[in-house]
Amino acid sequence: MYICTFILVKNSAIRNFIHHQDQEKGETLTKCLGYTPQIIMGGIADSEILFPELLQEAGYRNKLIGKWHLGHRPQYHPLKHGFDEWFGAPNCHFGPYNDKNTPNIPVYKDEYMTGRYYEDFKIDQATGESNLTQLYIQEALDFLDQQSLSKQPFFLYWAVDATHTPLYASKKFLGTSRRGLYGDVVRELDFGVGQILNKLKQLKIDDNTLVIFSSDNGGAMVSRYQGGSNGPFLCGKQTTFEGGVRELTLAWWPAHIKPGQVSHQVGSMMDIFSTVLDLTDIKPPQDRIIDGMSLVPVLINATVTNRPIFHYRGNTLMAVRVGLYKAHLWTWSNSWQEFNMGIDFCRGESVDNVTTHEQVNHTSQPLLFHLGRDPGERYMIHSNIQEYKMIMPAIVKTIEQHLAHLVPGEPQFNWCDSAVQNWSPPGCEKLNKCLPVPASKPYKCTWPH
Repeated sequence: MYICTFILVKNSAIRNFIHHQDQEKGETLTKCLGYTPQIIMGGIADSEILFPELLQEAGYRNKLIGKWHLGHRPQYHPLKHGFDEWFGAPNCHFGPYNDKNTPNIPVYKDEYMTGRYYEDFKIDQATGESNLTQLYIQEALDFLDQQSLSKQPFFLYWAVDATHTPLYASKKFLGTSRRGLYGDVVRELDFGVGQILNKLKQLKIDDNTLVIFSSDNGGAMVSRYQGGSNGPFLCGKQTTFEGGVRELTLAWWPAHIKPGQVSHQVGSMMDIFSTVLDLTDIKPPQDRIIDGMSLVPVLINATVTNRPIFHYRGNTLMAVRVGLYKAHLWTWSNSWQEFNMGIDFCRGESVDNVTTHEQVNHTSQPLLFHLGRDPGERYMIHSNIQEYKMIMPAIVKTIEQHLAHLVPGEPQFNWCDSAVQNWSPPGCEKLNKCLPVPASKPYKCTWPH
């Protein structure tokens, strides 16, 4: 079989194996890193096993198109972690930079850079015009043609980031949406997905290809009209309220998945790992706890499994969902300092004692919501209500069992050094794009999100 995964990239990595630890108010707290600046020294650890590595061992050819975001230094690149091909960048397309204090982000073709954002891969922030998404579409189509001829099974990970500010779309799509530039961007991504699906049909491999479409987080309320809408859900990206973590996911596999189904199964991006291994008969690693579960019974037989979901900001357990109930152990939107600067993760939404601008500890008496009756998390079930007294003991037990078996990872984001920025990426010498590397001065660093 073949596997295509579309991730609508708005920000962060899709698994919590990269985190950062910080100290605040006497508690060990972790804040979700809004993005990974070039000065961060860390990245994906070699001890982590990614499913592309296992697919590669099983004979698959794997390609990543778009943003990697699991470390920009060469030892963390995708070709070191299970991918055979890569066209994209290790960081977001922020910039332009002056190449003196900060270098422009490199774009890679496999293991070597092929240029830099804003220099060789233009993004006009005044108009929003850029041809990047068209390049990403063509890379995908060419890869599918290549793999169809070779008959080798493949995994294509299409992680384009045009919906991440600064937004961009090609000239053909600019001004075509009533939603402004963000709408133009989404229309082009929709076009790109359609092109890829049509190519699968044209090559007559659609019946044997599982396609998964999802997003790494909710819409960025902080981006205001340059971000998406989270509908009735509270707040957005960088929070553990429903607007930050709840995402629609689509699965398409014509010969196996009945069309038109809607499942209320609660899933996680981590389930893709277990699902892919299940479908390809690859045995999962036995030396570690696997966080996700296989969604094959959901996709094929429409079964629903009741399972808890744990919502973290870094290594701090903020909230837990069990069935239709959600308990908040901590509440926090973003700091007063950021909020007073106009940075609002909830964009005009305010729920007393819930969308707090201070990190409030509720672990002794978690806040409880019923997401079926109240998907917007606006009406908490108070602790003196019988429903709270009946439900909360089971949730607390679920939390205790989870924490008892949790193995903390090694922080990867807590050391920084200007010398590790993208000054001289592999291949820069061939393009005359190498920049002077400053002296190395590592230091402990913290992040506000």
